[in-house]
Amino acid sequence: MTKTILVTGSTDGIGLLTAQKLAAAGHNVLLHGRSDEKIDKASSKVAGTPKGYRADLSKMGEVEAMAEAILADHTRLDVLINNAGVLKAPKARTEAGRDIRFDVNTIAPYILTRRLLPIIPKEGRVVNLSSAAQAPVDVSAMTSFRPMGDMEAYAQSKLGITLWTAEMAKQMQQGPVFVAVNPGSLLASKMVKEGFGVAGNDLSIGADVLVRAATGPDFADASGRYFDNDSGRFATVDAAATNPRHVGEFMSALAQIAEQRLLGG
Repeated sequence: MTKTILVTGSTDGIGLLTAQKLAAAGHNVLLHGRSDEKIDKASSKVAGTPKGYRADLSKMGEVEAMAEAILADHTRLDVLINNAGVLKAPKARTEAGRDIRFDVNTIAPYILTRRLLPIIPKEGRVVNLSSAAQAPVDVSAMTSFRPMGDMEAYAQSKLGITLWTAEMAKQMQQGPVFVAVNPGSLLASKMVKEGFGVAGNDLSIGADVLVRAATGPDFADASGRYFDNDSGRFATVDAAATNPRHVGEFMSALAQIAEQRLLGG
């Protein structure tokens, strides 16, 4: 069955390869990038005539505008893959006064997902990019900027997206499926090259597991779970995920940020 699938951050790296694999399998793929030029270039590498949407995910207004454009163009979105992410950036502080890792890796995908939920069917899926790098979230640092090391901020943002994956699954037990996936450590992406100075492993390791998470039967009943592709199995996350107080404080802060945006604040 042909599915309509949005892949954020799909103009290069794992996102582009995932989009290519999904399109080659006959799915209707929607691309996302930060510029029309990058989207056009990526479109030429993906089978069919993929529609592209532009947004800088560090700017929540652009996230919302992209969501509105998708809602205007489509009445059904079978799968949302929140792939876009950032480790290093020239400026760590965004216009909203938060760390760019939280805005791009945690908050933007949450807002985008909530905006698009009306067109994601109960049998649909939301696949969130997590990481083996996870650390308890400093909620004050998520809501108001404080200088942090790149990996410190990244690890917190990745636990953040993993936490809200599980919480949304609890809230929406009738579906869609929400899963968090570590696509594999040190894959040959731009982020790995910039962050660690190594070439990295075959990107297909990550793209293949994202295709499975988006369309495979082994993820159909995995809502709320975290898949670690390094070990090849569903796994536990950082211990902070089992602390109700920590999860509650994080979700409260995240919901407050989202509500301000969703209500036009």
